[in-house]
Amino acid sequence: MDQSSPDVRHQRFADLDPIVAYRLWALRSEVFVVEQEAAYLDLDGRDTEPGTWHFWCAGDVGMPVATLRVLDDDEVWRVGRVATVRGQRGSGLAAAMMLAVLALCSDRAIVLDAQARLLDWYVAFGFVVTGAEYADEDGIAHVPMRREVGGA
Repeated sequence: MDQSSPDVRHQRFADLDPIVAYRLWALRSEVFVVEQEAAYLDLDGRDTEPGTWHFWCAGDVGMPVATLRVLDDDEVWRVGRVATVRGQRGSGLAAAMMLAVLALCSDRAIVLDAQARLLDWYVAFGFVVTGAEYADEDGIAHVPMRREVGGA
């Protein structure tokens, strides 16, 4: 894969190849449940909603090495479940996916709950803090953020 131009893909659940879907959820579990030791049910029922977009960067054999999802929350888009395999972190995959999200979802504001350590990364995409820092159920600090339509 050419690192200068990641292969970013996006599809609705109904259009996902079953093997790709399996790899997306396995990747999320690897990062959030195993690495971050956050024992929670990642499969929350929202992945299959008709308005949900699944984004991923395909590795050398077309399988996901980074992923995120975008939920249709009526008036806003909600970004979440941003994850990259350990060996690919820092290579720009998440940034490429975020740029693709900003292009596709430009018709509404976008909200997310950023891990506090990634606050500046999201600010670079035009997100602003909208509330106080909080710890999720696993003790990981998060910050609510929002990017308005046409945000910088």
